[in-house]
Amino acid sequence: MKSEQEVNRAIEKYADTVYRICLLHLKNHADAEDIFQNVFLKYVTYSKDFESEEHEKAWIIRVTVNACKDLKKSFFRSRVVSIEEIKNFQASQQENYSEVLEAVLSLPEKYKNPIYLYYYEQYSAVEIGKILGKNVNTIYTLLSRGKNILKDKLGGDDFE
Repeated sequence: MKSEQEVNRAIEKYADTVYRICLLHLKNHADAEDIFQNVFLKYVTYSKDFESEEHEKAWIIRVTVNACKDLKKSFFRSRVVSIEEIKNFQASQQENYSEVLEAVLSLPEKYKNPIYLYYYEQYSAVEIGKILGKNVNTIYTLLSRGKNILKDKLGGDDFE
C-alpha cells in the first residue's frame, strides 16, 4: 500500500492526464470522476514498486483506459438510455408506440411478460425462459398467442 505522500504526489502529477483520458473515452463528467477515483484507489492498493516514473505513468494510463472500457461495456450501461437520447426522441414516435405499448401492458400477465421482454428488452426466448423459469417451448407458445391477441386488439395482418 502506498503512503499518503506518494498518493498525493501521483494525484498532483497525473490528475489532469487521467481526467482527460476519462473524458475522451466516456464524454461524461460524472463517469470521468468515478473512474478518476477508481484509478487512484487502485494506485493506493497497488503493492509493487514501479521501475521508473515512465513505468508509473504508463501503468496509470493503462489502468485508466481499461477502467473506461470496462465501464462502457458494463451491464448497466448497455441496458440504460441516456436522458439526452430520450429528449431527442420525437413526440410523434412516442404516440405511435404508446398505443402498442398500452395493448402489450393490457395483456394477461402470462403473455405480457414474454412479449415485453422479447420485443422491448430484446431478450431471446431462451433467456426469457431462464428469467421466468419456464420451458423455452412454453415461451414460444406464449409469444405466439400473445402476438395473436395483440393482432386482434390492434388490427392488422402484418404485425410481428
